[in-house]
Amino acid sequence: RAELGFAGDDPDAIEDMFALKYRGARFSLGYGACPDLEDRAKIAELLQPERIGVKLSEEFQLHPEQSTDAIVLHHPEAKYFNAGGGRA
Repeated sequence: RAELGFAGDDPDAIEDMFALKYRGARFSLGYGACPDLEDRAKIAELLQPERIGVKLSEEFQLHPEQSTDAIVLHHPEAKYFNAGGGRA
């Protein structure tokens, strides 16, 4: 956020951070906005995570265990949403 030049726009109150009153959004697979973990295979095909030692299992889990991925949007109007009909 600092490198992109808008960290100064972040709210001062920690409560506002928890209330998502900051610029951008981070969408993780398997949660409301991106409920289908199988989409991780498409991302893995594009990014080739094996280049950095990360592998995708048949169950669409990343290994080593603490590995993570996300779609990060910095647009000021990017907001979380639920596309999974109750799946989270």
